[in-house]
Amino acid sequence: MLKKFEHDVIIIGGGVSGTALLYLLSHYTDIKKIALLEKYDDFATVNSHARNNSQTLHCGDIETNYTLEKARAVKQTANMVVRYTDQLDNRDKIIFKQPKMVIGVGDEECQYLQDRFQAFKPYFPAMQWLDKNGIGEIEPAVIQDRKETICALAINDEYTAVNFQALSCSFVEQSLNQYAERISIHLNTLVKKIESVDNAYKVTTNNSEHRAKFVVVSAGGHSLLFAQRMGYGLHYSCLPMAGSFYYTPDILNGKVYTLQNEKLPFAAIHGDPDILVPDKTRFGPTALALPLLERHKLSSFPEFLSVFKPDMDVIKSLWGLLKVADIRRYMLKNILFEIPGIRKRLFLRDVRKIIPGIQLQDLSFAKNTGGIRPVMIDKENHKLHLGEAQINPGNGIIFNMTPSPGATSCLGNAEKDLKTIIAYLGAEFDQERLDRDLK
Repeated sequence: MLKKFEHDVIIIGGGVSGTALLYLLSHYTDIKKIALLEKYDDFATVNSHARNNSQTLHCGDIETNYTLEKARAVKQTANMVVRYTDQLDNRDKIIFKQPKMVIGVGDEECQYLQDRFQAFKPYFPAMQWLDKNGIGEIEPAVIQDRKETICALAINDEYTAVNFQALSCSFVEQSLNQYAERISIHLNTLVKKIESVDNAYKVTTNNSEHRAKFVVVSAGGHSLLFAQRMGYGLHYSCLPMAGSFYYTPDILNGKVYTLQNEKLPFAAIHGDPDILVPDKTRFGPTALALPLLERHKLSSFPEFLSVFKPDMDVIKSLWGLLKVADIRRYMLKNILFEIPGIRKRLFLRDVRKIIPGIQLQDLSFAKNTGGIRPVMIDKENHKLHLGEAQINPGNGIIFNMTPSPGATSCLGNAEKDLKTIIAYLGAEFDQERLDRDLK
């Protein structure tokens, strides 16, 4: 017989987004019964694990796919993470200072960065414009053997790297340390069904039954799966994009990004020291569509089929992408990046934009590294939905799919969800305290 529990709020998913919401609800509201359900035996073991993401605190300053408006908004939410870690004794295990830069190679890219610098500098005072010599002082390998014109926008003394699994565990620890009586944590708890019952929700798992007035599902592509099972978000399909990485010997002192192709947001590779693997620099990610909702989990293939639903609207959306030559070439190249025997030679060309002198023997494929980003396909408008994707029918349940940059914006996104929850439940929220602590 299933154990039965009663709560005010249930959070499904123990990654950085779900645990951030747990932290804010416990610290800044008067909600009495908060539950977190996680299917694995620890927190943040999937996409929030450091081996499966870029380990980057995205602040909008060197991400060239961000507009100024978007960059300023991301900077605010990134600062919430930094402010949160101010209180921690183990801060140096969670967040790290590394220099970071985005390089422009060739006259056209350098002019683009020069224009961007003029527009962004007033809002990002730590940003520096670097010529070749300035780059060489920070990242000598980037200019060694370099024949082309090169420049960079750089940040030298700010927090730029995060272990998001450690951050997730910290959110849980801080919540339990102060508010354990209001929180129940359920690990090894696989959600099987969510249903509306008597103006509340019943969540049935592999080992228990939970009821609550409000439910937040923060489980990546599985959030869309649960939403569609309840009849929500049927205008979405899901295209899971897997990212892989390559290792080299320790060759960079910090993060070095390349310019994004405006037709391929989030496609440009970068290199940086791996915070989990000493004396290694990691390059990537590649991007490959995989028919899985969870990397390396073949059991998630049927779930992928359930949310992909290749109807005519999906086919039209994908055909619209394939008609763009840059996207076709990119997709083919990333398929080849996964083939042993040729992938290193192909990837070497991309890495040499960052490190001209890198040699084939310096590269090794990072096995079992890289996660999956569930990219939403908007079937009504026949295009990809990039960035944040949330389904909120307004009746006490929220589904968060791709809160990109979710790890960086975890507290900012959690604050938005918090406000929705307290309005629905009629709960109290200490906005002044939150602002004082985190902003």
